Amino acid sequence: MRPHHPYRPRGLLSLTAAAVMLMAVAGCSDKPEPTAEAPKLPPGIVKPEENLQKTLKVAPVATSPFSEMLRVSGRIDFDEQRVSRIGASVTGRVTDLYGILGQEVKAGQVLARLHSSELGAAQMAFLKAEAQSALQARNAERARQLFAADVIGRAELQRRESEYAIAAAEMRAYRDQLRVLGMSVASIATLAKNGSIDSYSPVYSSIQGTVVERNVAQGQVVQPADALYTVADLSRVWVVAEVPEQQAAQVAEGQSVDIEVPSVANGAGRITGKLIYVGRTVNPQSRTVLVRTELENKEGRLKPAMLASMLIAGKPVDQLVVPESAVVRDGNDEQVYVETSPGQYRITKVKLGAESDGMRVVQGGIKPGDRVVVEGAFHLDNERKRLEQG
Repeated sequence: MRPHHPYRPRGLLSLTAAAVMLMAVAGCSDKPEPTAEAPKLPPGIVKPEENLQKTLKVAPVATSPFSEMLRVSGRIDFDEQRVSRIGASVTGRVTDLYGILGQEVKAGQVLARLHSSELGAAQMAFLKAEAQSALQARNAERARQLFAADVIGRAELQRRESEYAIAAAEMRAYRDQLRVLGMSVASIATLAKNGSIDSYSPVYSSIQGTVVERNVAQGQVVQPADALYTVADLSRVWVVAEVPEQQAAQVAEGQSVDIEVPSVANGAGRITGKLIYVGRTVNPQSRTVLVRTELENKEGRLKPAMLASMLIAGKPVDQLVVPESAVVRDGNDEQVYVETSPGQYRITKVKLGAESDGMRVVQGGIKPGDRVVVEGAFHLDNERKRLEQG
C-alpha cells in the first residue's frame, strides 16, 4: 500500500482559486447597470408629458377693449304712464262695489257706485236753471215782437234780453258743474229731457288693465280727493335700479342692459332692454342715481315688486386681460401658468379685477407679452400637483 501524502500540489490550489474568481466576476456581470434619474424640477414648474402638452393652448397676454360690467340691484315696477288712480267725482256714500283686487277690467267699466246728496242738489239746481232759462228765452222773444209792434221801448227789450242771457249763463254753469261731478253729456241731456233726478254716481275705470289696489269698503263715505282703486296696464313694466354715484358716469340713456329676475320660473335667463331714463340728480341719502328701463310683459310673468338685477356694460377701455379659462384657483389665490420655455410652465400668482364676457382684467403678476396657458390650465394644474405629491 502506498502511503498518503498530507499536502496537495501548489499548482492545483492556484487553478481552483482562479476558477472561483471567474465565477464571481461572471455572477456580477448579470446584474443590470443603474440608470440616471431625470433632474427634478423646481417647485411651481411643470413639464407635462407629450399627450397633455398637445391639449394645451398658449397665447401672449395683451391689451383689449374691456367694458366693465356693472351689476346693480333693482326691482320690477309699474309703468307710471300706464297706471290710473281712480276716485269718486263727488262726495258720497259707497253703496255697491264691483271691482275686486286682481280683476281684469276694461276702460269705462263700473267699479263702484255711490249715493251723493251733492249730486242730487246739483241736478236740482240745473233743472231750475234750465227752466228759468227757457222762461227768459220766451220773455225775450215776446219782447222782440212787442218792440216790433211799437208797444214797448228799446230799454224794455234790452232788459228782457239781458235777463235771458243771465239765465242761460247760469244754466251752462250748472251743466258744467254736473260734468265735473261725473255726469256724461248724454246723462245730462236725459236729465234735461225727463227731469228725473238720479243721485247715484258710478265710478268708472279710466283704462284697461288690472285692479292692483282697492282702498274702499261698502258704506264708506268718500270724497273726490280719495283714491278708491288703482288700475294698471301690466303689458309693459319698468325695471328701476339705483347706480352708485361713483359709477354713474358709466351709464347713459339708450344704453343696452341685461335684466336678471331670479323669481321668474323656468330660468328665463337674461332679458335685454335699454335704459330709457338716467336721473339728473343724486339721492342725498343713498348717494345713488336712479336709472330705469322698460320691458314687454304680454305674458304677465314680470310682476311689480319682484327683485331684479340690472347688468350695465360700461364704456370700453383698453386694459390688460386674460381669459377666465386661464385662471386656476388655490384657496383665495388666483393663478395662471406662464410658459418659461417650450413645453415648460411656471405657476404664477396674479391679481385680477373685473370680469366681462369671459375675460378678466389683469392688475398685477404678469405683463404684456407673457405667454400663458389659456386652454387646459386646469388639467395642467392637476398634473403639477400630482408630480409634487409623488
